[in-house]
Amino acid sequence: MHATQVRQKDGIFYFASYRAKELLSKVRFISRFYGESEEIAPARIAEDDEVAQFISRIERTDQAFQRSLSRAKVKALVNFYETAVTQPPIPGTVLLFTAERLRFQAVGNDGAGVVSEPASKYLIIDGQHRLAALHFYLQERPEDAATINVPCIIFDGRSEDFATEMFVIINSTPTRINKSHLVDLYDRVSFAAPDRRFAARVVEKLYSEGDSPLRYRINRLGGRSQRDKWILQAELFNELHRWVRGRWRSIQIAGGSSKEVPRYYAVVRDFFKAARAVFGDAIWGKDGYMVTRPVTLKALIRVCADLARSDAEPEAGRVARWEQRLAPWSEMVRQFRDEGFYERFAAKGEVERVARVHRELARAASIEIVRRKA
Repeated sequence: MHATQVRQKDGIFYFASYRAKELLSKVRFISRFYGESEEIAPARIAEDDEVAQFISRIERTDQAFQRSLSRAKVKALVNFYETAVTQPPIPGTVLLFTAERLRFQAVGNDGAGVVSEPASKYLIIDGQHRLAALHFYLQERPEDAATINVPCIIFDGRSEDFATEMFVIINSTPTRINKSHLVDLYDRVSFAAPDRRFAARVVEKLYSEGDSPLRYRINRLGGRSQRDKWILQAELFNELHRWVRGRWRSIQIAGGSSKEVPRYYAVVRDFFKAARAVFGDAIWGKDGYMVTRPVTLKALIRVCADLARSDAEPEAGRVARWEQRLAPWSEMVRQFRDEGFYERFAAKGEVERVARVHRELARAASIEIVRRKA
């Protein structure tokens, strides 16, 4: 197959063009797609195919890939293919991946040449909807579809982590992939900043550890099913990252992630245990109260950061010590009733309201607020 070899830093990939029918025979669809009267069933995924398993999990759980949206999006693309005359129906490239190492034979010095093709089908990193629409268009108008050449970028012979990272980079906007997935992935992809990985690990421990007051209460896609989800993973991550980012230099000096992730987790865990004891089980996580709603939980994380700065050590006896420190909150229970909460903590929006709840809680417990960058 004729192709152009492209080099970017240490990366090598290929730019090629396939006829529509030929390309559709060489790719496998991970999602199920629907046309007017037929469907494309998802390809069977081998247990050892980490990339396909990863994409399949996202496309089953992410709202951007729900069945109704997939159907509507494919239908809209088919309509575009039908109406596009002077404009190219598929102006953007489709990204393909194969774990096999392809052979390239250059012809000249401009990167052009001939590249071999994989024995197995390509995995579609980006462009599943476009190719699904092309499949149905080919069924309806085979003569028109036969004139379409699809531009493709082919990545070969790389590790599973490379393909996973590429998928994240391509899909890392709120309209394409849920932010909660990105939090899950910060520990897997090389481009994630160390402070973000750190915060993501603390979130994961708060979700999964048996002694965490937030265990299974964090709403993360693909997580354990529970009736009550108190806070979105991405919102909790943002608050923890805000804290970690401001303390990053001291975290590095103290030993970095391996030592400090468990310590920060323990601090947040003990703080929430103390807060739960002070507010009481009668309202902690109960309907009718705002104590475990996102606006209050985010404010509590900020109070935790303020308190930990001056009173995190010693760890022994910390929960009891902090229960005593937070004791005045028991007199504030009525303020956190659902009814009238937004009037009592009046603000222009969520960000301002979190800041106000933070100030009120810190003032009641005589905790000095540490000013941080937004």
